[in-house]
Amino acid sequence: MHASGSGPGREKVGVLLAIFDFPLLSTGYRAVVDAESDMRVVGEVDGRDGIRDAAERTGADVAIVECQPYSGDGCMSYRMLEGLKSGVPALRILALECRCGTEQFSLALRSGADGFLNRNAQPSDVTSAIRAVHRGQAYVSPSIVTKMIDTYVLRSQDGYVEDVYDALSEQDRELLRLAAVGYTNREIARELRLSEQTVHNHRAAVMEKLGFHDRVELLKYAIKRGVIEVADL
Repeated sequence: MHASGSGPGREKVGVLLAIFDFPLLSTGYRAVVDAESDMRVVGEVDGRDGIRDAAERTGADVAIVECQPYSGDGCMSYRMLEGLKSGVPALRILALECRCGTEQFSLALRSGADGFLNRNAQPSDVTSAIRAVHRGQAYVSPSIVTKMIDTYVLRSQDGYVEDVYDALSEQDRELLRLAAVGYTNREIARELRLSEQTVHNHRAAVMEKLGFHDRVELLKYAIKRGVIEVADL
């Protein structure tokens, strides 16, 4: 099931759906995929443990795998992607963000995903992504590409962010690191032995100093700067 195209003698691209927490979304993806002449859904999985077996059993070409936040079970999500890629190397993986965490894209790609779709992906985005990764190309949702350009290119031109980081106190740097890996204010307060309100105030001040508006920017900057590694997540 590894031929592409829709002409005579060409097999359809086999798509495996592994969307765990959103059954309705899985139903929608099935409808989108099965409506195309060059692809079809070959199976659905409702838990991480069954993805590899399902991929091998169905001979799927592409798996769309829900990628969850990277605290608690989220860390398992990235280890699962690494294991899936090493266990079924011919399988192309599209990681799917379902909880408004577009900062996940770089972590998913580093863990072995071939592409990344955000939760606002349109049907045409989904089919384009499947075709792209099946051809061996990387795919990232257009809205994420725009954010990448803003963060990595436009912001880095004046070097402002990195200069400000050098001026942060050790406590503020540790607070930044913990916030980047997903700690809540309460958890940071416990780690640093501060009040939750103090953490809230310091966190807001650090974000303002660095010129960031949300944790998407903070996480990508922390990885780029070397404050954290993917293994920390």
